[in-house]
Amino acid sequence: MGIDIPLMMRRILTTAECAPLLCFAIMNESLLANARLYAARHQLQIAESLGSGKDGIVIAARRKEKAADVAIKVHRFPESYQREKQAYERPRDHAVRDVLGFNVPQFIGFNDDLRLIEMTIVARPFVLDFAAAYLDSRPDFSEEVWADWEKDKRDQFEERWPQVQAILAEFEQIRIYLLDISPANIGFSD
Repeated sequence: MGIDIPLMMRRILTTAECAPLLCFAIMNESLLANARLYAARHQLQIAESLGSGKDGIVIAARRKEKAADVAIKVHRFPESYQREKQAYERPRDHAVRDVLGFNVPQFIGFNDDLRLIEMTIVARPFVLDFAAAYLDSRPDFSEEVWADWEKDKRDQFEERWPQVQAILAEFEQIRIYLLDISPANIGFSD
């Protein structure tokens, strides 16, 4: 009888530890269903996963009528979807295809009900992922928060930090303030 209690407790702990992963998998499956629905409505074939993160999933798709690949991003949360949709509309409205030689995905379409954005796939060098962007004004963070943020970004980009700062300044010209930047989102051609 003493053995059953620890085994039962281990099962509960294992289930509890797996719960966030299971929840994440279920959420991704729901997002994938939205991607499939959008693809069917727009004559797209789902090709492959390009990635997933806290904001959603990104999937490569192919146009059935022509050999063009696109990316579709399905968002988990309405706020990040609306923010990213508006952020992608800005470069389109200002005819921005690249920023200082870094390709910017072009906005193709969207579906508010599915929280989905369709965009072009771009090659390196690129700037991606505007789900955490601020629009119209820089966030009102304390000097300490800004200093910590800048130190973290300097560490991530090392000698390329001045070039990243120049890219950020260009986006600020069209009132997009990128904060969620990383080497995955600002990809150099190497």
